[in-house]
Amino acid sequence: MTNTKILISGASIAGPALAHWLTRYGYAVTVVERAPAPRPGGQAIDVRGPALDVAERMGILDALRAHSTGMRGMSVVDADGTEIYRTEERTVSGGDLDSPDVEILRDDLARIITDATSGDVEYLFGDSIAALEQDADEVRVVFESGLERTFDLVAGADGLHSNTRRLVFGPTERFIRHLGISMAVCTVPNFLGLDHWQVMHQMPDGGMRGAMVMSARDNTEARAYLMFDTPEPVDYDHRDVAGQKEIVARALAGDSWEMPRLVEYGRAATDFYFDSAAQIHLDSWSRGRVVLVGDAGYCGSPMSGQGTSMALIGAYVLAGELAAAGGDHRAAFAAYEKELRDYARANQEMAVVNLRERRAQSGEAEDASAAAEVLVETGVAEFAQVVASYSVKDYGPDHSIR
Repeated sequence: MTNTKILISGASIAGPALAHWLTRYGYAVTVVERAPAPRPGGQAIDVRGPALDVAERMGILDALRAHSTGMRGMSVVDADGTEIYRTEERTVSGGDLDSPDVEILRDDLARIITDATSGDVEYLFGDSIAALEQDADEVRVVFESGLERTFDLVAGADGLHSNTRRLVFGPTERFIRHLGISMAVCTVPNFLGLDHWQVMHQMPDGGMRGAMVMSARDNTEARAYLMFDTPEPVDYDHRDVAGQKEIVARALAGDSWEMPRLVEYGRAATDFYFDSAAQIHLDSWSRGRVVLVGDAGYCGSPMSGQGTSMALIGAYVLAGELAAAGGDHRAAFAAYEKELRDYARANQEMAVVNLRERRAQSGEAEDASAAAEVLVETGVAEFAQVVASYSVKDYGPDHSIR
């Protein structure tokens, strides 16, 4: 077995999941995360289809189900707050409610996985990779803190704006494809008194401008999604949260429904997250001794509904292929990409097609009720078909180096 010392950049979902599997196979793993501690907040995310199998094999599926959002359904309201659409069959955030899929808050899932690995993995919070240099034998890493260390392999699990990808593959602009929507997510009071329910509103001037609010943590709080059309990418500083809040406030100005109150709650939120809905397309997910996993390598955007599932699946497959190849990173990285590229591409294409159909059909709808139904119902069958089109391999316990 070779290449047993591995650095992972990113401690959200893909990073700790990869660390879990690598340590199970006997690798020595360090995870570095820019944030000073596990990041709070974030949207409700979904573990679906083959990702449920991965979670079960990780031994965390029961914990995921115990922390499920438990949604009962959703409503769409007009500018006056009048309900124009209602369903108890699915939600816009989680899909079909009678499926075995698990919807869970992002920070809850991240905590579950991180806690499960804390005894075996070295976590370096409050730091990040400043530079790295690789040769045929190793990767020399300089951290922003000044720390210098050497690893056999480096995995970038640091999301859409991956620092690892930028350092090794080039600027994000080469690989990102914007889908024409920007979105903010934050925690707000459950000011609507929602009971395991979510409410969606589109502002009446057309497009995708509006919000969705869902109760969270047994109705003690809520998560708000604020979204608007951005035909061109928004120019902003990813670390300037106050500036991001003002971008959202300007884009959603107006008296429609509860939008003014939501904008103010967003301004006050301590876990405010803003970004454009975008995808990452790369010709290869690895370069030398550096490999990408999850959104860093093949982000499908929130419109795919598969980002978290792809992160869990990608981590499982990458670790499994490394173990199966005895640590031969060239063979493992090639096998990992061959195994998952078609599935990743299918999820990306589904997001683009469904978004295009939603826009087109909403514009052609006869009234607001019909337009609301289009937003919730479009692409349901096709989505389920794509999710179920992949089955995870069984790498088994035989590749452990312990």
